[in-house]
Amino acid sequence: MITIKKPHEIEALGEGGARLAYILGELAKVVKEGAGRSAKEIDELAEKLAVDGGDKPAFLGYKPEGAREPYPASVCISINDEVVHGIPTADKIFKTGDVVAIDMGLIHKELITDSAVTVIVGGSKDGGEVKERKGDALDRAANVAAKKLVSATKKALDLGIKAARAGATVGDIGFAIEQFVRPLGFGLAEGLAGHGVGYEIHEDPYVPNTGKAGEGPVLKPGMVIAIEPMLTEGSGRVIFEKDGYTVRTRDGKRSAHFEHTIVITEKGPKVLTQKQTR
Repeated sequence: MITIKKPHEIEALGEGGARLAYILGELAKVVKEGAGRSAKEIDELAEKLAVDGGDKPAFLGYKPEGAREPYPASVCISINDEVVHGIPTADKIFKTGDVVAIDMGLIHKELITDSAVTVIVGGSKDGGEVKERKGDALDRAANVAAKKLVSATKKALDLGIKAARAGATVGDIGFAIEQFVRPLGFGLAEGLAGHGVGYEIHEDPYVPNTGKAGEGPVLKPGMVIAIEPMLTEGSGRVIFEKDGYTVRTRDGKRSAHFEHTIVITEKGPKVLTQKQTR
């Protein structure tokens, strides 16, 4: 069932979204400069930052329908050909040039926001150019391709958000994303999509990254949804690992992931998972 959030709930979601944006920003800084660090260290930092702010990581202990075990971490860390839901273990060590997606949900005042960013290890502030360091073996062509992948994924999210206006449909969001991505030659991860969020981590409506304009549920003021394009350098076909969570590209190509939680308003979409400005 699609829910409409109340004004005070939207305000609380905005507070939580700003806190989540701060946490992701801090995690991204560490990952960018984190060659030699482990994904487990990032998970521990994510939990600490959430708890220190008086909030809870939404993913930790979450058991989605069909899962054998609850999710064991506070954040998802997906590297290179891992599309989403990568478990941050101690043996996942970042290397210069790795494409790393950081996905986290946060519970603030019992309401949930969800967001993701992708960065390149050794990359500049915008996640692009990789700095060469003594001893680092760096494939420059691969770095240029990674930068294009990350940039295109972020742009796809921006276009999806722009399409999410009151009176439009979920199909309009998917259409905007797909029409941008396909001509660039990137794949869209099959079967993976955005979703409603707020009371639960995953709510209706299903928000795919492909679609036909005018089709699907109509977007109404007060609806809170997470839009999250996942682009791949290959076909977009995926496989699910035996751990029950990690999703990889079938062809081993790299992937990138960006996500924002937004609220539909009469004046247009409002991003909730961004730092608040004074």
